[in-house]
Amino acid sequence: MDPGNLFRLLGPEIQDPEEETFLLFSQEIPSQNLGFVDSQATTIDLTISGKDYIIHQSPTILNRPGSTTGAVIWKITPLVASWLSSPENLLWKTGALSSSSSVLELGCGISGLVGLAVSPLVSRYVLTDQTYVARLVEKNLEENILVQQRASSQKRKGKPSSAAANPIKLHFTPLDWELDEVTRSLTGSPDVASFDAVIACDCIYNDTLIEPLVQTCADACGLRQRVDQETGETAPPSLCIVAQQLRDPEIFEGWIKAFAKRFRVWRVPEEMLSKELRANTGFVVHVGILRVAGVP
Repeated sequence: MDPGNLFRLLGPEIQDPEEETFLLFSQEIPSQNLGFVDSQATTIDLTISGKDYIIHQSPTILNRPGSTTGAVIWKITPLVASWLSSPENLLWKTGALSSSSSVLELGCGISGLVGLAVSPLVSRYVLTDQTYVARLVEKNLEENILVQQRASSQKRKGKPSSAAANPIKLHFTPLDWELDEVTRSLTGSPDVASFDAVIACDCIYNDTLIEPLVQTCADACGLRQRVDQETGETAPPSLCIVAQQLRDPEIFEGWIKAFAKRFRVWRVPEEMLSKELRANTGFVVHVGILRVAGVP
């Protein structure tokens, strides 16, 4: 990967978080309600990059007290899954992501949908969230991976693979931003010590979670720096990809101010997003690298 090529395509770095907030919220933003796909359904059928998925979700858990927003699918999730898994995405074209990449997702929710769409394209994809999503996310992984394997086998007109239903390429592990420490053990492999990318999709909705989320992003991306210090080598910086629905300007401004203190930040340009994620859709995608990491 040539990181300089990626950042040249991303254009000017964001210098003023308040200006970025003004620019985003001065555009016409359509009403998305809260942004659920369907908060009452127990299953959702979706098609991402030509592949069909059935996602189990829990309206019951959603309505419990506490932070349980990950119990159902939000509108931005399938859009980001589709954008990230497209071969036309600038991350693939610049080599920022490749078949050898290791990816960590924060706040994956019950669906695991972004991981299901992207994991076939990378070496390792780790889904994380609080423990309450574990049962459903494991169910969604198991069922959808089996469906994809069967579909692939039918296309090859061969026998179904005897390999395990879910190879170590994609797995879920609990991670609480406020309680848990980010260590290299998150990779799930003694041979992998850091992540090439950290993804957070629609995790910014509560001002009390802004600092824990930003700290977790920084800790996860900082694993790459620790590896560089130990080996004496310099690898490309870990990318932090943050996609979100624009809801509350104060919460967004609180996040981007906190994020910009730890990361250099770029907004993904319109022409490099799918039409469903572009201006006036109410969604936005930012890319950051730790300030200590630097870029050429």
